[in-house]
Amino acid sequence: MSAPPAVAPRVRAAESSTDARSKRDELAPYAQPDSLRAALCLATSVVPYLGLSVAIYLLLAQSPLALLLGIPAAIFLVRSFIVFHDCSHGSFLASRRANLWLGRSIGLLLYSPFLRWRHDHAVHHATSGNLDRRGTGDLRTLTISEYNALSPKAKLGYRLFRNPLVMFGIGPIMAMIVGPRIVAKGARPRMRRSVLATDAALAVLVGLLVWQMGWRDYLLALGLPALLAGSIGIWLFYVQHQFEDVYWNDEENWSFADAALRGSSYLKLPAPLRFCTGNIGYHHIHHLNAQIPNYHLRRAHDQTPALQDVPTITLLDGLLATKLKLYDESRSRMVSFRQARRVHAGPSTS
Repeated sequence: MSAPPAVAPRVRAAESSTDARSKRDELAPYAQPDSLRAALCLATSVVPYLGLSVAIYLLLAQSPLALLLGIPAAIFLVRSFIVFHDCSHGSFLASRRANLWLGRSIGLLLYSPFLRWRHDHAVHHATSGNLDRRGTGDLRTLTISEYNALSPKAKLGYRLFRNPLVMFGIGPIMAMIVGPRIVAKGARPRMRRSVLATDAALAVLVGLLVWQMGWRDYLLALGLPALLAGSIGIWLFYVQHQFEDVYWNDEENWSFADAALRGSSYLKLPAPLRFCTGNIGYHHIHHLNAQIPNYHLRRAHDQTPALQDVPTITLLDGLLATKLKLYDESRSRMVSFRQARRVHAGPSTS
C-alpha cells in the first residue's frame, strides 16, 4: 500500500537525506587536505597577486601600460578568493586554526570579514534551492508571481539589480566595499566583532598604503584589479545557481542532494580557465561535499561517473544566462522578463 499523500513529502525528504549521505560518503576520500597541494595553491594565487600588485605600483611611474598587469592580478585575486572560500569550509588545510588565520589574512585582501562571510556562506549551502529560505549568501531571485505582486517602484529596483551593468559593474563595489562594512542589526556578538575588527584592520592597512602610495596609485594598483576580480566572482556565483533548468523547491519538498546536483551547475571550462577560477566550476561536487578542497574537485568529478550526469553549462551558456531574471514555478525554470510576460499573458486566444 502506498503512503498517504499527507506524509509523502516526509518520506521523500528522508529518502533524499539518505541519498545525500550516500553520495557524500562516496566523495569522502577526496575530502582530505593535502599540505603540498595547498602550498602550491598559495604559490599560484596569493603570492603572484601580491607580486603583481607591487609591480603595477612600481611600473606606473614609467608607463600607464602597467595597468595591463591588473588583468592577471585580478585572476590571481580570484584564485586567492577560492583559497579564502575553502578556508571558510575548513577544507583547505588540515588544521582548523590554520584555516581560520589564513582565511582572516586573505580576507583583508578581499576587504571581507572572514567569520561573517563564513556564516553567510554556510547558510547559502544549507538553503540553496529552497524557495522558502532565500536571502542570505545568495543573489536576490524572485518568482514570476512575486515580481508581479511588486509595486512599480519595487519592480524597477529589481530590474536595476538584475541588470548586468549594475550587477557586474556596481555589484563588486557593494559586495566588497560597502556591504562587508555594515554590521547587521541584531547580529550576534561574534559576527559583530568580525565586522568591526576587519574594518579596523583595513582602516590601518589601507591608511598605511595610501600614505605610502597616494590615493591615485592605490586605486590603480589595488582598486582596479579588485573590482575586476569582484565582477568575475559575481559572474561565477551567478552562473553556478542561475541557469535555465535550475532546481528550486519549497521547504517541505526541498532536497539537499537535488539542490547540490540539480541546483548547482557544472561549469565546463577549458584547462586555462579552470586554473583561473580555482576549479570552482565543479560546483555540484562542492555543494554535495563542501569539505573537498578546490585542488581535489576535478579528480572527484572525473573519478565519480555517477555524479557527472548533472546540469552542464559552457562559457557561452554562462554568458547567455545573464538574461535570466525570474523563476517560473509553473515550469520549474529560470526565465527572462520577456518570457515571464508571455507566461503571465497566458496562451493566445487567436
